[in-house]
Amino acid sequence: MAYDTADFFFQIDMRRGEGRRRMDSAAVWAVGMDFEPEIDRLPIDLLAHIFAMITSFTDLAQACGVCRKWKEGVKLSLGRKESLSFAGWKMDDDSTARLIRHAYSLRDLDISRSRWGSQITDHGLHQISLANCIPNLTSISLWGMAGITDKGVVQLISRANSLQNLNVGGTFVTDVSLLAIADNCPNLKSIVLWSCRHVTESGLLILVSKCRKLESINVWGMRVPVDCFIGLVAISPSLQIKSRSLLLNSMWPVV
Repeated sequence: MAYDTADFFFQIDMRRGEGRRRMDSAAVWAVGMDFEPEIDRLPIDLLAHIFAMITSFTDLAQACGVCRKWKEGVKLSLGRKESLSFAGWKMDDDSTARLIRHAYSLRDLDISRSRWGSQITDHGLHQISLANCIPNLTSISLWGMAGITDKGVVQLISRANSLQNLNVGGTFVTDVSLLAIADNCPNLKSIVLWSCRHVTESGLLILVSKCRKLESINVWGMRVPVDCFIGLVAISPSLQIKSRSLLLNSMWPVV
């Protein structure tokens, strides 16, 4: 629900539990410098706690424009977030990167494509990769982001050394991205490569060979032969593989 900023400031609890009275702008002007909205008396930590409950990035952006104290409260609330999802929002490179830079405690990042369409490009992934939180991320989802290529993915992954779960399904990544993942993500446990049809058998073999903690891999819709999965299981017998061809054959473990 959208609120008018001025109206929000002039709703003052005059009777503490007996309802609210609305002061018009003339009355507020008459009070002069002695007037202080009750919300302005809240400590910055409490303001940050309130802003942390807001899920709308549009509302947070508007809150930043109210006053300096609110802007600092929004920044502090972002800094406390461990999970951030842009799914369902139409975001661009600059606004996404700006928000992530303030989320220095972030562990789980989801910038999957939504029904509105993602406008994130390789340039955006490069900006995001510079954020201080990236080395501490354990989960990243880039699902369905058609505007990114190996260039942007490699830049992001090269700093995401704590990554455990990665979803690049529905993108146009190639073996180049898989090599970067294999070299920079030793703790990787699961990866979704759904419909990544430019990834080859060679890329999969290198990934499984280097990521020794890998537990599951989704290769549904990929153009790789069933024999490739035999090689993957030979390298890592406990690896769980999700694939349409394996499901039809009922030969291998499926997640």
